[in-house]
Amino acid sequence: MKSFIKYILIISLACTLFACKKNTFITDKAASITLGADTLFFDTVFTSVGSITQYFTITNPNDQKLKLDAVRLMGGANSVFKINIDGVAATQSDNIEIDAGDSLYVFVAVTIDPSAGNLPFIVQDSILVSYNGNEKYVQLQAYGQNAHFLRSKIIGTTTIWKNDLPYVISGGVLIEEGTTLIVEKGCRIYMHADAPFIVDGTLVVNGTKTDSVIFRGDRLDEGYRDLPASWPGIYFTATSRNNTIRYGIITNAYQGIIVNGPSVNASPKLNLDKCIIDNIYDTGIMAVSSNITAVNCLISNCGLNVALTGGGVYNFTYCTIASYGNNYIEHKMPVTYINNFDVDENTYPLNAVFRNCILWGDGGSVENEVLSEKKGSGIYDVLLENVLYKSKDLASAIQLVNSIANQDPLFDSINTSRRYFDFHVGKKPSPALDAAIQVSENGDLDGNTRSTNPDIGCYEKQ
Repeated sequence: MKSFIKYILIISLACTLFACKKNTFITDKAASITLGADTLFFDTVFTSVGSITQYFTITNPNDQKLKLDAVRLMGGANSVFKINIDGVAATQSDNIEIDAGDSLYVFVAVTIDPSAGNLPFIVQDSILVSYNGNEKYVQLQAYGQNAHFLRSKIIGTTTIWKNDLPYVISGGVLIEEGTTLIVEKGCRIYMHADAPFIVDGTLVVNGTKTDSVIFRGDRLDEGYRDLPASWPGIYFTATSRNNTIRYGIITNAYQGIIVNGPSVNASPKLNLDKCIIDNIYDTGIMAVSSNITAVNCLISNCGLNVALTGGGVYNFTYCTIASYGNNYIEHKMPVTYINNFDVDENTYPLNAVFRNCILWGDGGSVENEVLSEKKGSGIYDVLLENVLYKSKDLASAIQLVNSIANQDPLFDSINTSRRYFDFHVGKKPSPALDAAIQVSENGDLDGNTRSTNPDIGCYEKQ
């Protein structure tokens, strides 16, 4: 009996000791914690819109509980940052217990003062984490900028957008028929996911070599800034006329440009001069029975770069139309698709000229980068003149003059894993060098003068 009582006492003592150890906090100053980040950096944050929420963790790697004396937003209630500490929204939380090997989350969001200056500026704060006489900090940094915020904007009178602040669009823009929107050089236009840019009237974009006009999605944070299909795209409707985009950059849209219907006068419905259309999820340029002139343009890395459907009149000169399969867009459609019929198989006259252009793709399953479909016996004039193209089986209806088939253009640098694409030629012995025919134009996409023996594509070797 005595042995049994002794055994029970030993068991009870052991349980007591273990229970004490389990509930004891480590108080040694040498104890450590692990912060999931030393700095949280928020990319461009539009005034009054705020940003996505970011977070970091505080981990207790010790074999005992640890008590944080405080987690404090140093700027307090006046800070542009707001924090949530383990589920509690507050500027400070005290005496926070973390079990051995466990973590807690601190969430951070930011809103910028709309009365701040026009130029980008850095707003800063920090979060203090104190324990056992130690202090650690997580720095908070954000770029803030003011902006013109437009929601479901209807433009009913001739309007000029000046390059003073970015334009942030939600719900879309509509330029009414008979109305012109003029966009000055250097304007940055950020479109929300629900914001198509619809042109019933006229759009004139006056970018320059040093001050392009940018159309892109409004998510600039990591993981979204380069995401295709971030916004719907630009749509020129049947009533639209006399549109010009000069030195425009259109990127990350679902559809880059849609041009619907023929020109209502003798001028092209859309003139593109030294434009970049890049990283478009579906189609870079979709034309339906329309009229487009494009000179010195780069249309790159789209689901389908250029689709000319339902006939029409098209002139592409000194353009590089190229796609490479990458992490965002699988290259499974040709870079150029042409037909003369609509969805009901009604046929229309077609006149399409590609002169001094590169039509190329790689890193996918496409063998014919120039796909042409013809129905009926109507006018079907498609000309590739001094064009470097990739096609295993080019349609017989396409006319070829001094063109180069299936020779790699050897662009200066293509790195699909890093998503780095330099479509210049000249660092390597490209077949595009000195292979163009001289035509009247005002310099390449970089604004450089072309030589008397010009190169094929949107860039001239320097």
